[in-house]
Amino acid sequence: MAFHEVRFPDNISRGARGGPERRTQIVELASGAEERNASWANSRRRYDVAYGIRRADDLAEVVAFFEARNGRLHGFRYKDWADYKSCLPSQAVALTDQPIGTGNGAVTTFPLLKRYTSGAQSWTRAIAKPVAGTVRIALNGVEQMNGWSVNTTTGSVTFSTAPGAGVAITAGFEFDVPVRFDTDILDVTLDLERLGSITSIPLLEIRT
Repeated sequence: MAFHEVRFPDNISRGARGGPERRTQIVELASGAEERNASWANSRRRYDVAYGIRRADDLAEVVAFFEARNGRLHGFRYKDWADYKSCLPSQAVALTDQPIGTGNGAVTTFPLLKRYTSGAQSWTRAIAKPVAGTVRIALNGVEQMNGWSVNTTTGSVTFSTAPGAGVAITAGFEFDVPVRFDTDILDVTLDLERLGSITSIPLLEIRT
């Protein structure tokens, strides 16, 4: 298997549905109280892109994309229109959107991260598939126009010179979700006008 650095068609993913999934084990005690345990440390996203197909040409495009990925065999990029920026969807990417580390004078590589915060609780998501040309980096709030590079296949930022001790490293970026098809079958239906539809095309986030 391999990961294909190609994005699922944006015009179809825009109309898809889906989002994060958690896995929690719940045991109900005799007293009626519950014990809850998280089976996964991180969430995993699921989507159904069948809702984005509006024309016969869209259907043909999805079939071609499915065949080129060999069904479930190869992963690919997917743009989640509800969550594809380091900031809120209505805002523009800013270089101070997300803290990704603090310099110590020795470490040169830092992973891109996105934090989700509600009240006093937060969860940090590793970003493995940033979009080329969208990443902005700042040291102590000052944008760095050079002296660093980003690996768009792993989401790591590497500095040519290690940031000094105590230097705050922040980033702004757009990103894709690494996914695969969660089916090896596309059940295509054609009506009398030869317009096609597929009842479900599930995608599943993969770990990279």
